[in-house]
Amino acid sequence: MKIGQKPELPGALAQTGLSKQTKTPGAAEEATKGASSASAAGVPVTVSMSARTLAQTARTAGDFDAGRVKAVRAAIDQGTFTVDAGAIADKMLSNAQEILTRSRG
Repeated sequence: MKIGQKPELPGALAQTGLSKQTKTPGAAEEATKGASSASAAGVPVTVSMSARTLAQTARTAGDFDAGRVKAVRAAIDQGTFTVDAGAIADKMLSNAQEILTRSRG
């Protein structure tokens, strides 16, 4: 999607392929059913011990902080929530730089 293009425009939907999905909501369910049956008939997959340990660590580490979410939600409701545009811009630039570095390397 181009910067500044509104996603609700038909052209934007056609570019992302969302126009077909929004017209037929039942198609997504059929695709999910087809994918699950295809994966059941697919090749057996084994997960290494490293991956299992990583998955277990991720579950117990807790990427979700319910207290923080509650505080942010309360700040939004009270109208006191502020966004640091500079921090967001810095993070976006660093992410873009990382992507460019990976694509060149």
